[in-house]
Formats: sequence, structure tokens, C-alpha cells
Amino acid sequence: MEVITKFVQSIRFRIALVFVMFLLFTLESLGVFFVHQMERQDLIAFQDQITLPKYVTDRVKQALEDPDTSAGNDKIQEILAGYNNNVIQNVQIIDKSGNIRGSLVDGQQTRGQKTEDTNALKALANDPNYLKTRNVSKDSERQEIMTTPLEITTKGNGREVIGVAIVDASLKRVYENINKIMWLFIIAGLIALMASILLALFLARTITRPIEIINKQTTRIAAGDYTTVNHIFGSDELGQLGRSVNELSQRIEDSTETVNAERNRLTSVLTHMADGVLLANRQGQITIINQSAAKFIGINPQKALNHSIIEILGLSGEKTLADLLDDQTDFQINLSSGGRDLIVQAYVSLIRRKSGLISGIVMVLHDITEQEKIDAERRMFVSNVSHELRTPLTSVRSYVDALADGAVDDKRMAQNFLAVVQDETERMSRMINDLLELSRLDQGTMEVRSELVNLNSLFGFVLDRFDMILENQAADGQCPGKPYRIVRKFANEDIWVEVDPDKFTQVLDNLMNNALKYSPDGGTITVTLKRVGQEAIISISDQGLGIPAKDLENVFNRFFRVDKSRSRRQGGTGLGLAISKEMVERFNGRIWVESVENQGSTFYIALKIVDDDLIDAGEDWNEEG
Repeated sequence: MEVITKFVQSIRFRIALVFVMFLLFTLESLGVFFVHQMERQDLIAFQDQITLPKYVTDRVKQALEDPDTSAGNDKIQEILAGYNNNVIQNVQIIDKSGNIRGSLVDGQQTRGQKTEDTNALKALANDPNYLKTRNVSKDSERQEIMTTPLEITTKGNGREVIGVAIVDASLKRVYENINKIMWLFIIAGLIALMASILLALFLARTITRPIEIINKQTTRIAAGDYTTVNHIFGSDELGQLGRSVNELSQRIEDSTETVNAERNRLTSVLTHMADGVLLANRQGQITIINQSAAKFIGINPQKALNHSIIEILGLSGEKTLADLLDDQTDFQINLSSGGRDLIVQAYVSLIRRKSGLISGIVMVLHDITEQEKIDAERRMFVSNVSHELRTPLTSVRSYVDALADGAVDDKRMAQNFLAVVQDETERMSRMINDLLELSRLDQGTMEVRSELVNLNSLFGFVLDRFDMILENQAADGQCPGKPYRIVRKFANEDIWVEVDPDKFTQVLDNLMNNALKYSPDGGTITVTLKRVGQEAIISISDQGLGIPAKDLENVFNRFFRVDKSRSRRQGGTGLGLAISKEMVERFNGRIWVESVENQGSTFYIALKIVDDDLIDAGEDWNEEG
């Protein structure tokens, strides 16, 4: 049933149907016309056959004019009986009074009776509306009735109707002949119809077959298969259409490959962009979001689709979609959440059609968190530098003003004031030198001369120097309280690292000085050097006040001090740990701190150990060996 329905709905069936219907209509029209013409010709010929000859009508007229009616009737009956025409069934002669004067079939019974044929009466009355011939059905048989007026010429050359001859004849033979011809025509028409159906289907197939081939090709093209090529030959319209579709398929394939390549490139660019990209339609619903934007927002990219860009970015109450459409000024969005700091700069652009209609919004999110932190640190740095320089400058200016006001005359007071000015000046000088050193580290212009160094020997040298300083201070009475004590815990094996000895000595000096500054009188400074895997671990522990947990992540920031008042009294600049961190990282190492408040702090340095066969063998491996 489905096959039949499909065939009936096909263009092949429609073409064949139109062709067959046209042919059928033509054949039927010709058949009707032909049968009608045959019927008309046969009826005319039949009327000629049943028309009474002139010699018969003349003799009948003479009989009607006979004054002796009875003799006239006998003559009429004799004339009719002598007339031999096997087509005619009956002939009636009626005089001008409407009386039947004679009949071929039942002349004796009807003679003298009045006729009931109104058409004959009209003919007797010379009525122009009478019918000369008429077809009637009598006893289920069609008959032709011919009414012929019998006229004579009067003395004034006029015409006078003296009677009517009515001829009855059966049309059976005529219509039997017509029916035979009609059946022959119907049979021939059916044969022609079947032939025309086959021919129509064949012709329709020759037309629709190329169309079906092209339809299959276009279906595959729509499905993305451009490899199919139709083989439609010829120079007609269908052949040209087939070649055009082949060319169109090739162009679509080329265009699709170009579009896919561009799409892949765009997708790759969007996927690997560090900036977030969102595309929304005119209603503000997100249609495209890349991984970076989804990561910024903290949402699955698929879940963000078809959601409002205002809601996704958390701008409700701050901005509306109309604001984005009207004003494309850049603005910042704070996307910090869950302990994560994230600030992005949003750049908005509109997508316009040629008509000027806005069809979408493109928003690019640029992560400026680090930049904001750097700007904040820069502002803090400038503020700290200003503050740190202002304090000694204020002191210097105060003492200089005092000296200018007369204190210079008091030698003892002047010496004390000048000593303070000298200390503050040296402090400012150290601070400026530290700043310059940090600047060189930041810019990468500091000259670093790395070499293989025995860390045991280098660290021991630094600690020996601090032991000597502590002993000298104790001997000179510079330590009013209990003296400090340095405890060493070194590994038995030699540990070699690649560092700049001078720069790393400066790092160790900074850490030891801090340990001494923040340790109570008589405190113990514990230093360790050990090997852990492929790293050398140095630790310097003090027994000071420790560092609060909230400040641990800031101790290596520039100008940061846990106890600012004490560090200033001891001449600190707040840059030592920052410099140490920069230098250790320059040596591909790590530095960190662990501390418990009121129990002391421990600073750690981890450096990569250098293993060398010559070093392990204890051989002379320098260039001069």
C-alpha cells in the first residue's frame, strides 16, 4: 500500500496521468463527434429510404381528389399494398379533414377514423411548427416517424394541402450499425489507451529518472556527502541541470570545507584563548561560551547556554541588557568566589547586520586579577617607600634643625645628634641600595655568577662569622643580657649546589640577622643542613615571638614587618626577605617559613643538589688541575 501511495504521489504518475487524461479526452471527443456524425448521416440516409417516391404520392393525391370516397380509399389501399419497402413498417394516408383514408398495416380497421396525431393535424393546418421527422420509442423500440404533407397546385398557382402521409419505420438497423461501430471504436480506444499509458510511463520515466538521480544527489548533499556524481548525458534542460548540480555539489563541498576549516580554527582559537568569550543573541541569551569564560564564571559551558548573560555574570541590579546595548564602555566584573580572587575586565561589542539591526552581543573577559594585585602592590610599595623614607628624613631634619638652633654649640649633644643623623642616613642608604638591588632582580640585570659551591663550607663560614660577632659583642659588653647561642646540625656528607657565593651569602646573612633580631636575649638559633632526595634543605630556627598565621603569606613581601616598631629600632628596611626570596628563586630554589606564634619561626631554603662523578671521587676537577 505504501508503494502504491508513493507511486501515486510521484511526479512520474502525474505526468503519465496528465498525458493519458489528455489522450483519453481527445479520443472521447473524437469518438463522440465521429459517432454523432455517423448517426446523423445514417439518419439522413434512412430518411431518404423511407421517403415516399413521387409516383406514389402523385397517385395518392389523385385518389384523394376522387369524388367517390370509397373508390378513392380502395385506390389508396391498392397503392400502399403495391409499394414494396422492407424498411417501412406502416404508412397512413390522412385527408384534409383528419380522416384516415388508408393504412399499410391495418387499413380496414382504421379507415374512416379520425387521426389522433396532433403533428399530422398541424401539417394539415399548414402550421410551420409541425415536425417532419421525429424519433419515438414504441414497444421498447425506437422508430422514425416522417410526416409528409400532400399538396396540390390551385388555379391561382397556390399550394393546397389535401392530405398527409405518415410513414413509420424502425431505427433498429440504424442503431445496431452505430452500436457496432461504437464498440469497435471503444475497443480501439482501449487498446490506444493501454498503449498510451505504457508510452506515457516510458516518457515520464525518461523525464523523471534524471530528476530522481538529481534528487538522490541533492539529498546526499544535504546530508553532507558530496562524493556522488550524477551521470546525466545530453544537451537538453535535464542534462544541463545535472551538470549544474554536479558543479554545485563541488562548490558546496569546497565552501563547506572552507567553512569547516574556519569553524575549526575559530573553535580552536576560542578554546585556547586565555580570555573568556561569550556570544549572546539580541535577547541576551548565551549562544557561545568558551572554556576560559566558563572557568572564570565557574559553570559548565553546556549549562550556560540559553541563559541570560546578565544573570550568568551576576550583573543583576548593576546592569541591564539595555545598558549593554546602549553603552559599550569597558567595565570590571568581580567574579571572586569560594576563596578565589578573580577580577575581569569586560569588553562589549555589538553584532550588526547590514541593515543596522543588532543581532547579538560579544563580550570578552580579560583576567586582570594579577594586574590589579601588581597595581595594588605598586601603590603599597610607593606608599611604604614614602613612609620608610619619611621617618628617617623627619629624624634627620629634626636633629639638623636642633643643631641649627644652637645645639651645635653643645659638643656632647651635637655629637649625639650627629650620630643619630649618621645612623638614619646609613639606614636610608641601605634602603636605597636594597631597592636598587630589587630593581635589578626584577629587570634581570643583576649579574649572577653561579658556580659549584660546597654548601657545608659556605654555610659554616657564614656561621663562624656570626659566632665571632657574638663573641666580640659579649667581650665588649654590647650584650647586656644573656648571649645568643648558635646550634649547628649539619649532614656528615658534603653537599654541592650551584649558586653565586656572594649573593647566597647575602641571603644567609639576612636570615641569620632576622633570627638574631627577633630572638629574646640568650635565645638559641638552631641551623640545620641536610639532604632530602635531590635537594639540600637549610633551616634557621629562632625562639622569638613567631609570626601570626594571617601574616605568613606576606612575610616575603616588600616592606612587610610583623613588628614594625622593633625592626625600625634595629635598623631594618623590610626588604631583606623580599631580596632573599628573589635570589633563591634565581638559583631555581625555594624559600618558605613555618611559625607558631610565641614559639618562634623557622625559615627553610631548598636548593637542587649537583651530583658529579669527579666531586664524588674527590679528584682535582678545576680547570687548573
